Amino acid sequence: MVNIGIIAIAAAITMIATIAVSAGESYIAAKALEGIARNPDCENKIRPNMIMAIAMVETAAIYCLLIALLIIFVLGNK
Repeated sequence: MVNIGIIAIAAAITMIATIAVSAGESYIAAKALEGIARNPDCENKIRPNMIMAIAMVETAAIYCLLIALLIIFVLGNK
């Protein structure tokens, strides 16, 4: 029997990576807005690239959530 507290701690540690994801997304958005502020004519080129970059970074958060759920439900049932 696996201790439920250890499983909860493992899932919480896994979700700590979402802090890095949040920081990465905010950095991407800040730099894109800075670029648009410097050169408003390039907004149509910068915005789609920003959205794609944020989407790629967001996949890391989704994987963290998936791993946390697997830890909880797979290891929790043993």
